[in-house]
Formats: sequence, C-alpha cells, structure tokens
Amino acid sequence: MAQKNRNRYAVTARIMKAVAQPIRLAILESLRDGDRCVYDIAKTVGAQRSNVSRHLAVLTSVGILSSRKDGLQVFYRLETPCILNVFTCVRGVIEADLEASRQALCCM
Repeated sequence: MAQKNRNRYAVTARIMKAVAQPIRLAILESLRDGDRCVYDIAKTVGAQRSNVSRHLAVLTSVGILSSRKDGLQVFYRLETPCILNVFTCVRGVIEADLEASRQALCCM
C-alpha cells in the first residue's frame, strides 16, 4: 500500500474512532441544528458537563467540531456537518440487517 493511502487511512480511522462512542454520537446529533453551549449539550445528552467537555475535546481534536467563546460560555458547532451522513448510512445498514433477519425467520 502506498504511503499516501496509508496516511489517509490512518487519519480516517482516527476520525471514525473519535465518533464511535454513544455520547459523542448524541453530541453530534444535538449540534445538527446549530451552535450550542456545553451546558445545553450536556442537558440534551443527559451527561455531566465535565464528561461532555472531554468528549467535545476529542471531537474538536479531529476537526469535526470547532468552538467559540462568548463571555463565560463556550459554544460548539459542527465544522464538518457531512459527518451526520454517516448516521444515515449506518441506519441503512441496521435496517437492511433487520430485514434480512426477518426474511430468514419467515423462510424457516
């Protein structure tokens, strides 16, 4: 494998690893409609602010989110909203798998 491809795959894996956590998925979903502060995100995902802040840092470190400070509050936004397309794809895989399971049960 060429070094260029190897590097691209490594970066892709780092991003996928950052997303592959339930609270982080919920955070991304909560930012679908625009910028939100840490307090609002924590309230929406049902987690402590300190825990949410750690997850936000991971998502920011890979370039998925960006932040801005407004007074004492920090607001986060999706820097790459296309990441939400992954949700649609994964839901499609889940639905296809469920349908295949249903078909297998019907034919037994």
